[in-house]
Amino acid sequence: MRPFVAALMAQFLTFSLIAPAAHAQSAGPAPVTPIRHLVVIFQENVSFDHYFGTYPNAMNPEGEPAFTAKPGTPTVNGLTAATLTKNPNAMNAKNGAGAVNPFRLSRSQAATSDQNHNYGPEQAAVHAGLMDLFPASVGVAGPPPAASSPFGNVFATTGINMGYFDGNTVTALWNYAQHFAMSDNSFDTTFGPSTPGALNLVSGQTNGVTGNINGTGAVIDGGNGTVTDIGDADPLGDVCSSTTGEQFSMSGTNIGDLLNAANVTWGFFTQGFDLTVTKANGTTGCARSTTSTVTNTKKTDYIPHHEPFQYYKSTANLTHARPKSVSTIGYSGDAANHQYDLHDFYDAINAGNFPAVSFLKAPGYQDGHAGYSDPLDEQAFLVQVINFLQSPAADWQHTAVVIAYDDSDGWYDHQMGPIVNQSTSAADALTGAGSCGDGSTAMVGPAGTMPAQGRCGYGPRQPMMVISPWSKPNYVDNTVTDLTSIIRFVEDNWLGGQRIGNGSFDALANSIAGMMDFTKENRKRLILDPNSGQPAK
Repeated sequence: MRPFVAALMAQFLTFSLIAPAAHAQSAGPAPVTPIRHLVVIFQENVSFDHYFGTYPNAMNPEGEPAFTAKPGTPTVNGLTAATLTKNPNAMNAKNGAGAVNPFRLSRSQAATSDQNHNYGPEQAAVHAGLMDLFPASVGVAGPPPAASSPFGNVFATTGINMGYFDGNTVTALWNYAQHFAMSDNSFDTTFGPSTPGALNLVSGQTNGVTGNINGTGAVIDGGNGTVTDIGDADPLGDVCSSTTGEQFSMSGTNIGDLLNAANVTWGFFTQGFDLTVTKANGTTGCARSTTSTVTNTKKTDYIPHHEPFQYYKSTANLTHARPKSVSTIGYSGDAANHQYDLHDFYDAINAGNFPAVSFLKAPGYQDGHAGYSDPLDEQAFLVQVINFLQSPAADWQHTAVVIAYDDSDGWYDHQMGPIVNQSTSAADALTGAGSCGDGSTAMVGPAGTMPAQGRCGYGPRQPMMVISPWSKPNYVDNTVTDLTSIIRFVEDNWLGGQRIGNGSFDALANSIAGMMDFTKENRKRLILDPNSGQPAK
């Protein structure tokens, strides 16, 4: 038995001697910790500093939800006096009119433009660790209006990506941090936009693209006859994929394959996947959509390139076939093949069928992606899910919720991640043109070929939180983690420490277990108001 898994088992044995017997696992091996249900809420496009740069200190202006930290709240590796007033981006003339210090975005400025978050430009912004080319490399001018900016019309410049929110806008997340655990040292597995982030979440692997059609803008030569994904493209054959845009499939193994082999129940639940639903606004099928009252943008609920399991033949449900019944959700052998609508998640739990591992994707307008979503719509979604999971319908005592993000959107963050994997593809730009180190330690591809290029990592720093009765309360974890730290916990908790292999980053990752303590249960629930993000009265 691996040492870390043995340590988890030891904690669980201690727990079992002092706690009442938990509900039996419905299928597969029993978990080695009290966590019988892991729920991963996978959001979009946020850097750590963009949401937590000044945590736990909020400005608290009149008219915005107030936030006051508990005594003894730990600090984070956030924006210091130096990075706020003498920022390297403000002092680099290459940033032009966008050369500004970080500045606060108010709650009324929640709707912002989408920033450039492509693979090479994100590396260029880091500038080999100088962290001083964000406006020039990835800044995109746009809303909100410039009224209250301390730098004049900064929103008309590329310096908008130096903006950050505080606990008066991302209020729910700051309140969750007060009662549960967060990381200030978690990174995207590689650089780049949504598709690479989604693939890394479920496989730790972006090499192994097959069947690419309608262009090559999202891929790069991976070496040894392989192809690596570095950009957004839809899953090949999904009935909702763009007929003119780039599509591809992925070879190799994902965490769903390992869970299937072990008979562990699981599912990916995304709003809009059920094509039979017609909304009150008349939209249905792949066009099912919602208009945000914050951004005034109409966005489809289901976004194909945000659904990672659709890229793999073994776990795809390309026709969006419906499950046979609520009782078959999470189980193998069903036409849905573990891919469901978000309403199926609620239906299953209400029917007493709570899968062991659940990945949740919000409808587009609530996923947090700048340009069509925003922190306020995102907050409403997060609070709705977490309030429900704390209700009598769910098994909160044995549940852990992870909030994670697929990429940084190009928002500024002052902390460079460790280079755990080097790459020398034409798209790399971290340490020079075409380079992310010298490529000598590049990970292999899914077929075991060495090396696989186009996998520069770790990427930008992003928020990660664990909300559970077993979270360390009001705790900031400094352990280096990435997206594959989530699947590593799944592997340790249900699969005896088995790894995906063939170059998956799960072999490099630390587990998210550092944010939990399985000897001390926190039975207090935190029910929040979805609009204000404050504790419900």
